[in-house]
Amino acid sequence: MTQEVLSVPNEVAAELAGIDDGVLDALRERLRCTILLRGNRLTIEGESGKVAEARAVVDELVELVEGGHEIGPSTVDTVVRALDQAEDLRGVFEDVVWRHRGKKIAPKTVMQKRYVDAIRNHTVTFAIGPAGTGKTYLAMALAVAALSERQVGRIILTRPAVEAGERLGFLPGDMLAKVDPYLRPLYDALYDMLDAEKLATYMERGTIEVAPLAFMRGRTLNDSFIILDEAQNTSPEQMQMFLTRLGFGSKVVVTGDVTQIDLPREQASGLIHVQDILGAIDGIAFIGFSHEDVVRHKLVQRIVEAYKLHVEETGTQRRR
Repeated sequence: MTQEVLSVPNEVAAELAGIDDGVLDALRERLRCTILLRGNRLTIEGESGKVAEARAVVDELVELVEGGHEIGPSTVDTVVRALDQAEDLRGVFEDVVWRHRGKKIAPKTVMQKRYVDAIRNHTVTFAIGPAGTGKTYLAMALAVAALSERQVGRIILTRPAVEAGERLGFLPGDMLAKVDPYLRPLYDALYDMLDAEKLATYMERGTIEVAPLAFMRGRTLNDSFIILDEAQNTSPEQMQMFLTRLGFGSKVVVTGDVTQIDLPREQASGLIHVQDILGAIDGIAFIGFSHEDVVRHKLVQRIVEAYKLHVEETGTQRRR
């Protein structure tokens, strides 16, 4: 057994001890060491290799805090993975995609950084993975940034309304009112990134459009940043229709989770289907997120992983 005692700056000690010792608990769980914090003295005890790894992680966390970054339990996983993959942590956390009212939107995991880079460097990017990995949120932040910097003239956000049949018929209002619940999460994210007044102006002018996927048919979308969310609920025909809307000067991001398909059991998912067809085409990127990239509550990671294991054990994957 090896023991090492580190003296950390007061502001770092405060971050480590914050949120009910969440960061310390994550360090203990991830690195399998005994870690105690008293004042600004951090004691690490365990096998020599684990203690050395913990020391390296703590050194990185200290640098992040001193650089003005907030840290949390998910930061520990990001640091460990970045060290494992020889990634530059500053390149991950300091790649600020968008700022709004003092809030910085930036990658929080190595895979999120690769996702951001893929969107910037490709015309079409597919992001496939579980909820909570930032697929839609980061894409929307990049879209707002592109609009602000006049790289595109408009943003188009769309989702399939998978129940656009009988159940929607019972909802009040016209077609737009009926599909509004499906689009509401996109509005919520926009309000997180833009002032309400500015967003209202963009919406009135058509600079930002939020519409169900069915409204894309027959259009050619030039000079646009287009995001298709919840793409696991498209049919192969709908996916083809959507992708062929791509016009000049446009960028497309498609996001979805192939474990959360709401289509009828006999209906193939366009998001599963498209990987076999477009996987080798230049200009198209596929980014795969896993439960390790979930940046919500730690329990969400465990829930995602438990469902993944259940699918693997029972063989209940969706057909192609």
